[in-house]
Amino acid sequence: MIRSAGLFTFSASRQIAAVDLGRQSGVCWAQAACRLPTGAAPLNSLIEATMQALGPFGIALLMALENLFPPIPSELIMPLAGYQAAQGQMPLWLVILSGSLGSLAGTPPWYALGRVIGTARLKRLAAHHGRWLTMGPAEIEKADRWFDERGWRAVLFGRLVPTVRSLISIPAGLSDMPFGRFLLYSAIGTVIWTTLLALAGFALGQGYGRIAAFVDPVSTGVVVLIVALYLFLVTTFKPTKG
Repeated sequence: MIRSAGLFTFSASRQIAAVDLGRQSGVCWAQAACRLPTGAAPLNSLIEATMQALGPFGIALLMALENLFPPIPSELIMPLAGYQAAQGQMPLWLVILSGSLGSLAGTPPWYALGRVIGTARLKRLAAHHGRWLTMGPAEIEKADRWFDERGWRAVLFGRLVPTVRSLISIPAGLSDMPFGRFLLYSAIGTVIWTTLLALAGFALGQGYGRIAAFVDPVSTGVVVLIVALYLFLVTTFKPTKG
């Protein structure tokens, strides 16, 4: 899940076509100039072109995709949207609302995946492949009880951690957390995250790119930590008896 701009890079002609569509249809938001930033990274160009062509809907769309495909970074999307708000291209409250709704809309598929798998099926898998899951049936039962009691904290605060933001929906589905409760705590964490990023972009102006420069190492560190922890648990796994 390490971010790779190459996975989501379109050709220059498709980026220009998106901007041309905005010019021809007149849907460039407010007084925004339909242009691609010179010297910007391809992913950043694609994000800006989408916002310029689709306005608030583009922000919502990008944030929904960010939850479905974690390599698309919210720390690029929301600060840029906040910067556009500072330029008067759209109200700040609309930036936050669009980003929050889009981000929240991207959570149900991962939650549904957890519900489809279910703890019963996961325990059967753990009985035969526990090493690769790093958990046996007994550990899964224990983790399920913990999530039943404290899962709301994991969902709320997990929405504030890069990479974990998307994945936290899976254990919520696995533990059969009521969907309404899941959405509530996901919404709280989501609004906090999108608001912080949008406000940072609004305050930093043209320096909004520094936010991604700060958050990217954190995201990479989270991924490295998850992989290292998984490898450690796989190599030290000892199946429980009984």
